[in-house]
Amino acid sequence: MEVAKSEGNKSVIHVRYDKLPAPVFPRTRLQVWFIWVCSSILVWTCLVHLMAIGELWHPKFLNKIPNPAQNLFPVVIKDPVQSPPTPLIPARNYTSNGFLKVSCNGGLNQMRAAICDMVTIARLLNLTLVVPELDKTSFWADPSNFEDIFNVKHFIDSLRDEVRIIRRLPKRFNRKYGYQLLEMSPISWSNEKYYLEQILPLFSKHKVLHFNKTDARLANNALPDELQKLRCRVNFQALKFTPEIETLGYKLVRMLQAKGHFLALHLRYEMDMLAFSGCTHGCSKQEAEELEHMRYAFPWWREKEIVSEERRSQGLCPLTPEETALVLRALGFGKETPIYVASGEIYGGERRLSALRAAFPRIVKKEMLLDSEELKHFHNHSSQMAALDFMVSVASNTFIPTYDGNMARLVEGHRRYLGFRRTILLDRKSFVGLLDLYQNGTIPWDKFESSVRRVNNKRIVQPVPRRVIPSKPKEEEYFYANPQECLCMAPDCNDFLGSGLANSSIEVKR
Repeated sequence: MEVAKSEGNKSVIHVRYDKLPAPVFPRTRLQVWFIWVCSSILVWTCLVHLMAIGELWHPKFLNKIPNPAQNLFPVVIKDPVQSPPTPLIPARNYTSNGFLKVSCNGGLNQMRAAICDMVTIARLLNLTLVVPELDKTSFWADPSNFEDIFNVKHFIDSLRDEVRIIRRLPKRFNRKYGYQLLEMSPISWSNEKYYLEQILPLFSKHKVLHFNKTDARLANNALPDELQKLRCRVNFQALKFTPEIETLGYKLVRMLQAKGHFLALHLRYEMDMLAFSGCTHGCSKQEAEELEHMRYAFPWWREKEIVSEERRSQGLCPLTPEETALVLRALGFGKETPIYVASGEIYGGERRLSALRAAFPRIVKKEMLLDSEELKHFHNHSSQMAALDFMVSVASNTFIPTYDGNMARLVEGHRRYLGFRRTILLDRKSFVGLLDLYQNGTIPWDKFESSVRRVNNKRIVQPVPRRVIPSKPKEEEYFYANPQECLCMAPDCNDFLGSGLANSSIEVKR
């Protein structure tokens, strides 16, 4: 306050409110905390919007700003060699002649080969391919759909420069809307002439064809190189497993590699194979009857009356676990060898594995390496389980199949493609006689061992031309086991399969 003036005997006091100090109220901790939180939210909101704008417009100065969310929510890298996402390749512009719907039959690897063939046929005929349906009615009764096993987005995007692929048929072609599509099974081992002259004209009347059988519907040989290379491109690049399968598969591979060089043994001594092939050597009478009953129960297994010992003498039976143990020992594998058994449930269980485990104590299966919690989503999904075995088999230091089924042949082809990784194919026909002679005491171990090594001396996979038997396609060498048109021997392989190879997650070895 200050006195401005006096009036008579009275003093007039003038108060200058602008001069008075403002009252001070102490801030509570709650207020300070509230202000800090609000400020933080405001700053974070601005940053998030800034990053969103940066993703849309990519100005240079924004590219230099680190994303703070990366530190709070780190990305789990599934595989250390995984390449960053690449931009979409330009789509091929063509007039589609119609839609091709396919229902694959068989196990995982038979269906894998069929998918490669169906893409190639769709490309040849200028069709639009519907994402293939997988077999749910075979022995395995696996309910998995395509997208449960394969990365469907990658499959569609990586092939868009060759063929148009859609997830489902347009509604107007669905049965529930009264459309009757043409259902058929193409002739097995057919060449391009068959598809151009007999299948393509059908699309002038029917806009949709449904192939209800897809196994071995395209010839192994006498096809143009560009079609053969497309089969390879689908197999080696477009058919990637889902991130969930790849994550677990890479984990298995890392765990096995930590043990040193390991052998992947495709022990195809499973119930379905024994029933299908009629091979009962080493089984009890009750087991043999069970297998025969199963063979008659499945109508698509056409051959019913089979003499097991006759088939075994022809080398057409998988080796038993006991025979496998003897052969591996004779080939020089020691007790210290880590062995991964790539198979489903062995017929006879641990009882039949005992001899193999005694000879090679470091035998493991995926069920032994992974927690039950990690595998719980894979149970009753045999194709997803087989995908894990496929990944480990391709990555192993040595791969040995005891039977030349679909998985053995596709893994062999992948290993050729990856630089001819060590793959040993067993001469079962020659081994049968030697095994019998040793087991009945006719020849000693050293004679058996030297004979096995001599017989199998040239059975390590090498770069050789595919064996062709024009009149007997079932007996000639399978395309997917030896895709010679796709095996690069040149110094620079980067452009060997076309535009997709440089961005492939599979490294091409020289």
